[in-house]
Amino acid sequence: MDWDNLRYFLEVARAGRLTTAARRLAVDHTTVSRRLQALEKSIGLQLFLREPGGYKLTEAGRNLLPRVEAMESASVAIEHSLPSMGDGLSGQVRIGATEGYGTVMLAGQLTGLSRRYPHLNIDLLALPRAVRLSRHEADIVITLERPERGPFIITRLTDYVLRLYASPAYLDEHPPIRSREDLAEHRFVSYVDDLLFSKELLFLDGIADPRSVGLRSTSLLAQQEAVAMGAGIAILPAFSADADPRLRLLLPEEVSFTRTFWMLMPIEFKDLARMRTTWDYLKDMAQQNQGRLLGQ
Repeated sequence: MDWDNLRYFLEVARAGRLTTAARRLAVDHTTVSRRLQALEKSIGLQLFLREPGGYKLTEAGRNLLPRVEAMESASVAIEHSLPSMGDGLSGQVRIGATEGYGTVMLAGQLTGLSRRYPHLNIDLLALPRAVRLSRHEADIVITLERPERGPFIITRLTDYVLRLYASPAYLDEHPPIRSREDLAEHRFVSYVDDLLFSKELLFLDGIADPRSVGLRSTSLLAQQEAVAMGAGIAILPAFSADADPRLRLLLPEEVSFTRTFWMLMPIEFKDLARMRTTWDYLKDMAQQNQGRLLGQ
């Protein structure tokens, strides 16, 4: 049995779509289709149902999947056991994260992982929406919502702090802010309510009248940019706003929110070397950056 054909089977099983698997393997989708047909012919079994929504594993495919994953892990373990192949970790890992954490924190951190393992291909999805494991959008997801159920490995990655920020120009042009009550006289920048992807991002209740929000955006980074340009006050993560010299921190003792990032991956990935390595690396990076995340 051709191991290369099994690699193509693995990617289609994980992605659920021929085009997605082809992109991850850096080949044309016709090559993936041809490899699957060759594999099915060699074992005399149909491994996928071709449906309008993508490729779904048959019972034979579901039985084959864990065995092929074990072969993949064994192959990586052999590579790691050879002194001349210390950088042998390879394959693709797709990481989904919130826009702010993905852009401000992960983009730089993942450069270190990429340098350590030059044959590892990393996709970073830093989006102003939830990235869903159930839809095979990513292999590892960092999210604000802890799922109540599902075949996932889940860990509490880190807490982080959010506080009030405004630009010096805005503060110079508006009434002084000495207490929480003074906020009633000010304008705010916030999320678009009906496009909010997590209830954990509801901050303004009890602080400001909804009518005081003059500018809304689905993007955290867009909000930060608007605040820096004087659009108003916003509640922003300390890990992003504290490093922006255009912003001033307001009422840190009175207005502060703590939220949690959860990290998830499908349980079937737990024995894959590239997934375990990436998972552990992300945990280490979060631990090393606790001061920044907690606004200390």
